[in-house]
Amino acid sequence: MPKSIPVAVVTNADGTHLDNFLPSLASIDEVESVALVDPSGAIEALARKALGKKLREVHKNAADMYKKFRPALALVSLEPRLSPPAIDAALDAGCHVLSEKPGCVRAEDFAPLVRKAQTAHKNLMLVMANRTHAPVQEARRIIQKGLLGRIYGVEIHIVADQTRLTNKAYRDTWQCSRARGGGGHLAWFGIMWLDMALYITGLRVEAVSGFTGVVGGQPIDVEDAAVLSLKFNRRCFGTMTSAYYLDRGVQSHIQIWGEHGWLKLATVEEQPLQWYTTRNVKEPRVQEFAYKRGERGYTPFLRAAVRASAGLGDPPMTADECLHLVQAVYGFYRAAQTDRVQTLK
Repeated sequence: MPKSIPVAVVTNADGTHLDNFLPSLASIDEVESVALVDPSGAIEALARKALGKKLREVHKNAADMYKKFRPALALVSLEPRLSPPAIDAALDAGCHVLSEKPGCVRAEDFAPLVRKAQTAHKNLMLVMANRTHAPVQEARRIIQKGLLGRIYGVEIHIVADQTRLTNKAYRDTWQCSRARGGGGHLAWFGIMWLDMALYITGLRVEAVSGFTGVVGGQPIDVEDAAVLSLKFNRRCFGTMTSAYYLDRGVQSHIQIWGEHGWLKLATVEEQPLQWYTTRNVKEPRVQEFAYKRGERGYTPFLRAAVRASAGLGDPPMTADECLHLVQAVYGFYRAAQTDRVQTLK
């Protein structure tokens, strides 16, 4: 029988993706039991329905829960402004931590949490569920195998609907508040695609610049459009568009060019991955990943995080990767605000 662990869910009425997180925890064998911390009381009914008998305790106060329940992993789903102290408390309680993105409104608030986690030998992870999707894993394998050779350039494109911003209820959420969420489309949506590109290629951002704005004219104090110029290590460059432009739906892709070919990862389920290589082939041709529809989304990523917290595998994202990602995002915001290129350490 696999080792199972107790898991805490720390959230409130503004927590996001709980309709995904809670059913995922219910389906993961390595989750022995769950305790919910929800001062608002708004999430309890959802948790009871999703978790059933796995939900053992419900608390209003996280400190009380940590004393009584003693979880091995804390899943933090709070607005970014509230995430750092919640992560800090979980680490103090001896927990591994999985946090909703972006986990902070300033990279400077996240850095000490990474140091604390590493000192305590605890996993600190952000929910980047695309990492465990089969086409993403295959794209990473293709590049690690050297089929593209040295990477020359990367293009990242993630566009969602402008329509949501016309809804006052959505404009009142933390996703549309710089003080509460740290940023707009890039901090909430774009960060996932930037992480995907870094994860697939193994690159790191050395410098970033670009522009942000509210092109749709809605009364929000975060960007609805961001355009990034990226300098990576290994003499590689990239661009990124992260914006609310559409009336509905999402358009996205990641394109990667290298000395021996190219790779394109899209969101179209029927053909999400194509690549072309001249390396070790007589007749180069475009190849397609034979993706079989199966489990994707949050469950595989959460399972990997739970298993890592139980000592059964590696974490799906390291604390250092989390810190580098938020430093890149907030470094870009500084660059856009100051009209000066920001260099990452």
